[in-house]
This record gives sequence, C-alpha cells and structure tokens, in this order.
Amino acid sequence: MSAQRKILVVDDNPQNMKLLADMLMVEGYAVVTAAAGLEALEKVEADRPDLILLDVMMPGMNGYEVCRRIRENAAYGILPVVMVTALDPSEERINGLEAGADDFLTKPINDAELLARVRSLLRIKELYDTVEAQAAELKQWAGTLETRVAEQLEQLDKVGRLKRFLSPALVEMIVDGGTDDPMQAHRREVTVVFVDLRGFTSFAETAEPEEVMGVLHDYHAKMGGLIMEYEGTIEQFAGDGIMVIFNDPVPAPDHTERAVRMSAAMRRRIEELKLAWQKRGYDLDCGIGIARGYATIGAVGFEGRWDYATIGTVANLAARLCTEAKGGQILMSHKALGAVEDLVETEPLNPLALKGFSNPVTAYNVVAVKQ
Repeated sequence: MSAQRKILVVDDNPQNMKLLADMLMVEGYAVVTAAAGLEALEKVEADRPDLILLDVMMPGMNGYEVCRRIRENAAYGILPVVMVTALDPSEERINGLEAGADDFLTKPINDAELLARVRSLLRIKELYDTVEAQAAELKQWAGTLETRVAEQLEQLDKVGRLKRFLSPALVEMIVDGGTDDPMQAHRREVTVVFVDLRGFTSFAETAEPEEVMGVLHDYHAKMGGLIMEYEGTIEQFAGDGIMVIFNDPVPAPDHTERAVRMSAAMRRRIEELKLAWQKRGYDLDCGIGIARGYATIGAVGFEGRWDYATIGTVANLAARLCTEAKGGQILMSHKALGAVEDLVETEPLNPLALKGFSNPVTAYNVVAVKQ
C-alpha cells in the first residue's frame, strides 16, 4: 500500500498506540496518532486520514461518540473507521455499527487480521475516491457546458451571417481567427462590381411568377458560382441586381484583376443562359459596372437582422456604371482601369453624366480580357 495512505491511530494507552503505529509504518503507511477523543477530531480535520483505528474505551469522550461526531460531517461519510476494544465483542459490535463504524477488532489484536482489514477498507476508500474525483470532473464539465454551448451557438450564428456574403473558405478563416471580423466597421480600398439584367423589369411584368423565379434561379446559380470562384464578397443579392466587392474581408492585392476576370466570366456565362432564354421567348441580357476606391464597410441593421454594407462613392459609381451599361457591356471607372490596363482591351466612352455625380465621369467599355 502506498506510503501516501494515512492512518489515524486513536488510543489513550501509549503502549498500545505505539505498537499499532510501528506495525503500520513497517507496512508503508503514514501514521498520525491521538490520545483522546477531542484530539482525534482535531487530527481528522488537520491531517485528513484515509482510515481511523479508534479505541472504544477512552476518558472524556469514548470511541462511539468520536465516531458519531465524525459521521456528522458529510465530508467524512465514507472515511473508514475501525473500532478497537477489549470488551464483549458481540455487544460492542452492535454499538460500534450504530455509531457508524465500518469494522470491529477485539484486543489482543491479531496482526494479520488487522492488516487484512486495513487493506480491504483502504481499497474500498480508494475506489470511492476515484468515483468522487470523476463526479467532481463531471460537475465541472456540466458547469462549463452551458457556456460552451452558448459560445458554439454564437459561433454558428456568426457563421450563418457570414455565409450570406462570403465564400465558405473565407468564413472558416474568419471563424478560426485567421482574419478580423468583417462585420465591424472598417475602411478599405475595394473594387466594386454591380451586375444587373437588362429587360428584366418588362419581362417580370408580363411573365408568369414561376417563369420569373426560374430565370432568377438559373441566373443566381451561375453568377453565385463565379463569385465564389473568384472569392468575391456579396454585399447585395436582391432580384436581378448583384453587388460584389473585392479586397474585403481578406486583403487581395489583385482585387481589381479578380473583379475584371469575374465580370468577363459572367458575360460569357450570360451568353450561354441567353440561348436558353431566347428559346423560351425571353429577351434578357446583362450589364456590369466596375469601380475602384475607398469605402467604409461593416454591418448595418438591428439585432436579429444585420446586412453587410459598403458605404462610399465607389459603390455608387459602380451602380451608375452598371445602369449605363448596355446588354453585354462591362463599364469600368478610370481608376479601376489604371490598376489593370495591361490586362484589358477597352474603348473610351464619352464622359457620362451620372446621377449623384456633379461632374461628367470618364468610363471605359471592356472589349476583352487577356488570358
């Protein structure tokens, strides 16, 4: 048995106490002693023994009273107590069990029997201690479970909100701490792309609702796939209008190039969709506007309903260029062209008088994008 197992020997006879203590120490136990009932109670509190050998007949407070006092404390409900006496064993055994003792030994004590009973009771105590430790651990887990669940729910809510705007890869990066929370307001230079269907308003006025929904479903599926492919951030996805920003939340040095390549891919994809639409009698096309500049970006709304917003002239400019674009055209601002002039073939337009801009705006039509 481990030397860390501690036994309290209580006996008012110094000789008996020493004999028991010496025998137990030889077996490797740590031993503390007490010569009276009150001293025994103090040693229980101070030394926290794993087992008590308790003499019955002692002056002042006898062993039964000591045992009862020990059992009054719930913390010592499983502490093994062995009563030791030279009186009639049959009568004393009943008194000892009623007082809360676990076992009984009669004097003169048989050494082998004593050690066997001590080992047995300590084994039970060790098992109980293991169960107590596991119960404490479970209680600790239970105490933190609610907090952990709340944190996970908050994270799931955050993921759900972010996935409305960002690609899954970017969402995982944000949740894992790979980048800042984009819902917090911040300022950054971005490239904004506006995409809008031409002829959609008149089409929606005359077509059946199911036809309109079918067109939007195909259109959103094709455009959404390209937005994810080029790692754009969806700022707005309503009806036939789509607004995408690049360089936020994760910085991308080539954000204007990504925007231009995505727009060119969208134009090609729309050409494919137009073939199917024309067979059904739908006269639809797509216009795209691209602008580059600084904006303030973050969440706007209220608790339970937040949207991702881009505030600044760059967003207005991209929207106005999109409005000016004819079917199949990609119009881009002068600043956006300056970032990718070696990538695109363009033709300049006459300065445009755009709503919300006091001066005419220089813009360019993207004829082709180099591979």
